[in-house]
Formats: sequence, structure tokens, C-alpha cells
Amino acid sequence: MTIGKKLRELREQKGLLLRQVAAEFEVDTAYISKMEQGKKNIKRDFIVKFAKLYGADENELLTIWLANQVYDTLINEKVANNVLKTVSELINKKK
Repeated sequence: MTIGKKLRELREQKGLLLRQVAAEFEVDTAYISKMEQGKKNIKRDFIVKFAKLYGADENELLTIWLANQVYDTLINEKVANNVLKTVSELINKKK
């Protein structure tokens, strides 16, 4: 699932309109709509604010957001799986 789809799902579950969310973020409605559609990058601090606004698990949203970042970076790379394996090994060594 993309972060945009997840944010839309959470907004709809809360019964909030785009304009209500936009007012919370002090941005226009189109900006929130574009984030939900995946047409606008979302900053990390916005993810934290979305979690609070929607009463969602911050770690879950950050995980989806970061996974989307990695996906967007690696999608067209032939060595993507090797990169992911190497990163996983590096992370496990750090623990």
C-alpha cells in the first residue's frame, strides 16, 4: 500500500473532508489531495502530524512512508534486490 492511499483511508475512516485536513496543515486542499494521490512528496514531519490527527500508529505510517521512498529510489534499478539484501545485512550488523 502506498502512503497516499493509507492517508486517504485514514482520513475517510475519521470522516474528515480534504478541506478540514488542509486547514490543520495550513495548506490548500489540492496539496492534500495530491499527497493522497501520490503526486506530491510528503515530508517526514507531515507523516507524524497525520498520525496524530488521525489517531494512527506513527511507526506504521513511517514504515509505509519510508518503504515508499525506498521503492521510488530502486524501482528501475536492476540491482534493487541486491541493494535491499545488502542494506538488510548492514542494519542487522548494527543491531
